[in-house]
Amino acid sequence: MILQSLSHYYQRKASGGENELAPFGFERKGIEFMLLLDREGTLINIEDIREQQGKKKVAREYLMPQGVKKTSGIAANLLWDNAEYVLGLEQKGKPERTEHAHVEFMRRIRTELGELDDEGIQAVLRFLEVLDLSHLESFPAWPELRESTGNLSFRLQGDPGPVCQRPGVVKAIEQAAEIEGNKGICLVSGDHDEPLATHPAIKGVWGAQSSGANIVSFNLDAFRSWGKEQGHNAPVGKHAAFAYTTALNHLLRSDSHQRFQIGDTSTIFWADRATQVETDLPDWLREPPSDDPDRNTVKIKALYESVRKGGFSPDDDKNRFYVLGLAPNAARIAIRFWEVGTVADISRRIVQHFDDLAIDRSPNDPPYPSLFRLLVHVAVLGKADNIPPNIGGDFMRAVLGGLPYPYTLLQAAIRRNRAERRVDCYRAALTKACLNRRHRANPSSSPLEKEINVSLDKSRTEIGYRLGRLFAVLEKVQEDAQPGINATIRDRYYGAASSSPLSVFSTLMKLKNHHLSKLENPRYAARYEKLFGEILDGIEAFPAQMPLTEQGLFAIGYYHQRQDFYTKHDKETTETQGEQA
Repeated sequence: MILQSLSHYYQRKASGGENELAPFGFERKGIEFMLLLDREGTLINIEDIREQQGKKKVAREYLMPQGVKKTSGIAANLLWDNAEYVLGLEQKGKPERTEHAHVEFMRRIRTELGELDDEGIQAVLRFLEVLDLSHLESFPAWPELRESTGNLSFRLQGDPGPVCQRPGVVKAIEQAAEIEGNKGICLVSGDHDEPLATHPAIKGVWGAQSSGANIVSFNLDAFRSWGKEQGHNAPVGKHAAFAYTTALNHLLRSDSHQRFQIGDTSTIFWADRATQVETDLPDWLREPPSDDPDRNTVKIKALYESVRKGGFSPDDDKNRFYVLGLAPNAARIAIRFWEVGTVADISRRIVQHFDDLAIDRSPNDPPYPSLFRLLVHVAVLGKADNIPPNIGGDFMRAVLGGLPYPYTLLQAAIRRNRAERRVDCYRAALTKACLNRRHRANPSSSPLEKEINVSLDKSRTEIGYRLGRLFAVLEKVQEDAQPGINATIRDRYYGAASSSPLSVFSTLMKLKNHHLSKLENPRYAARYEKLFGEILDGIEAFPAQMPLTEQGLFAIGYYHQRQDFYTKHDKETTETQGEQA
């Protein structure tokens, strides 16, 4: 299913209606230097074709013959490669290897294109036959080429592009790629095609080998059966293998608008037919760019309008949408998750995600926090490097699949609350969303009475929620009794109060009386006493221990009550100012 969908995406992009992908037998490759030759094969210039991007120079992309899979052995690309292969320039301190690499580079050109009646190919062969590195030293770009490990190729004087893009050369390469060997049934397309023993490398997966890795790979006897070698154990035709790997490399490229990174998971997405969601999805879920911090808020508000007003076209309910999560796994690529829906389905699930995260927050807190920002707030020290393994991919899968959020996410949020002794809006929102989604998925076994509201809910009777509210009131009384206090009961008692209430609440209730007696306004003391009565009504005893769900409710109750205090404080201040006027 995954490979078929990627193959169909390749056909869609290569059909000509959109940005074309590389044709069969070719790939887009970054080239740093071009060797300019005349018709006789004489080197006219070494062209540094790198493009300046900020402080760095980056290679320029060209359509090149598809590269070979590089190993520790010698394997030359056709008409392009690094300086070791193209020029025989020793770069690794292994002169014998360099000589073999250069000979193999020339051999491929002679064998595959040597008989071609093309001026460009003949000029390249003449240049290589009489190559003298000392002659290259006179060109201005030589010092940088010598230090570079990038790729170089050839251009014939008067041509706009490299030799490999000359019409006759392109035709010869395509014909060579179409030469068939033994045919079989391709598992992806169902067509008769030559199965590949090894598939082209997939690059761009964060944490995987820089030279590329594979999704389909058989390299040990334990993975093989019936005497078949490597990819013949799961025969994929060379056309289908080229299509799915080209599509993957296109989606995973560094400037792709259809990928983003969450934790160790590289997430890519595409649809059967072109849709705006392909470009909007990253803006909905990831951090906004620093030069446009309101971009995701604008895009999400537009999404809400579309979902709530039925702005989807009939095609959106039929256009299938695919999301693939990839993670590094030695020389292979692991499938972290695979979600399939329609464009309308995915859009509705994103809206549900933000609805679940909705909670009272201060004006400075973002209304639609990104996945990265949420994960950072459950990581130790708030560092991205400390995001728990696998949690990013599991979180993404739950969002796009409309599933309950991973239990590990709830655990991480509660651990950080206890470690930092505070509940911020990010962890409160995550805790609320985790508990609500689990309740929605299986209400009969849920410890929740009902779904948790955005704001304070005085009707909730769960012990965790009530004790969280009680702890917030006790802290507020202390703050009012001792204005400007540096540390409150939260800094000392939050962890114990949220997990083992019996051990601390008897002490806190005694402190409460002391703090109430210090309040200057008796009316405030009476209000707090009334609030204590409302919260404690029905609580017969403080539990010795609270399970994880109740600890989550404790955090929500505490956060809701604190937010409610701030809202009421603003209101009361306005009323007081009106009375004084």
